[in-house]
Amino acid sequence: MNRRQWILAGAGLGAAGLGGLLAWQRHGPAPLSEPAQAFWDASFERPGADALAAASLRGQPLLLNFWATWCAPCIKEMPELDQFQREFAAKGWRVLGLAVDSAAPVQEFLKKQPVSFPTALAGLTGLELTRKLGNLQGGLPFSVAFDASGEISWRKLGPTHLDELRELGATSR
Repeated sequence: MNRRQWILAGAGLGAAGLGGLLAWQRHGPAPLSEPAQAFWDASFERPGADALAAASLRGQPLLLNFWATWCAPCIKEMPELDQFQREFAAKGWRVLGLAVDSAAPVQEFLKKQPVSFPTALAGLTGLELTRKLGNLQGGLPFSVAFDASGEISWRKLGPTHLDELRELGATSR
């Protein structure tokens, strides 16, 4: 090929690359499902700390757990959620506990049984969010896993168990 053909080929490749980039910027990544977007758009109060924007946790796998201090199965699974956080943090997993409760009982509970993952308050409106995320019965505990793209990859109504959490952590990225 002569010099002119090389220049034309390079210009053509450059134009194609620029067109692809512009198309990606215009359309971006695939939009999230409505339930997933409802969570990522939310913000939650944290006892004794700044509010937590769910979007600040996006970009890595997240296990979201709705719980309450008055829910015996919720309390029972907290140590296993904490163990999952400690075991899978190095693999990029985060756990977030959202209490369907008020600040005082949550603070009191966490003094007695601290956890290594962040907790925030969803209050009674948290039950509405659980329904949007697939908890049609409105029961607790309720857990949802999001993949790194922010989409829902797993749901469970009822207490989780460490073995199933380990399986989730090992198979999801």
